[in-house]
Amino acid sequence: MLLTVLGCSGSAPGPNAPTSGYLLEAGGFLLGIELGTGTLAALQAIRDPFSLDALLFSHLHPDHCSDFAGLTVLRRYHSAPSRDPRVNPLPVYAPSEAPSRFTAAYSPDEADRLQTDLSDVYTFHPLSPGSVHIGPFEITVIRANHPPESYSFRISHGGRSFVYTGDTGLFDGLVDLASGVDVLLAEASWTHADDRPSGLHLSGKEAGELAKRSGAARLLVTHVPPWTEAEAVFAEARAEYPGDAVLVRQGASYPI
Repeated sequence: MLLTVLGCSGSAPGPNAPTSGYLLEAGGFLLGIELGTGTLAALQAIRDPFSLDALLFSHLHPDHCSDFAGLTVLRRYHSAPSRDPRVNPLPVYAPSEAPSRFTAAYSPDEADRLQTDLSDVYTFHPLSPGSVHIGPFEITVIRANHPPESYSFRISHGGRSFVYTGDTGLFDGLVDLASGVDVLLAEASWTHADDRPSGLHLSGKEAGELAKRSGAARLLVTHVPPWTEAEAVFAEARAEYPGDAVLVRQGASYPI
């Protein structure tokens, strides 16, 4: 498996820094994970957007999905798509409200929304805790500790494993999900402090603690907001986790 970072800015984009968006590729199958602000442009810079085989969303906050509306315009109106989107609707695995939320984002006018449900270019598959197969990937899905309907994922293929936390507070189920994982992609939205709100995000310290408690072989730290000192967050993670740790970079690829 190969992970490529389209964007990794947390909560909001920074200067030339898209928010959450990743590509996971194996066996010729290209899975998009999140499509936050600015990631559609980043995707087009390196890949044909019609080469996506499926999309997976952890939750529906804008920094994780706002470029879906732009993708819909591209899929409906591109004059020469490399893959006909109406013959090959893109599978979208997402929280249950995704069809109505994405339609509303694409068509703000209520009367127009009644005439479009996006099913001409997508097939929607609501997520729930359990297992799902997407292409060659076997994915374990659990509820994350984050205010809206949110999920964390363990993705396996060819004897290798990858966990993406999505946005979440730390809890025992997340440690279990990441047990013995080869690569852990963990959000870390702030430095640690007692007055941080619970059930929302991980601190750098908690991301490192998660990697250590789960026995992850490698930690990738992501989702640091542009107003937060990324190196300070990463230093907290390194202090807790003695293994291989990386602060991810936009445009970089990481083998799993």
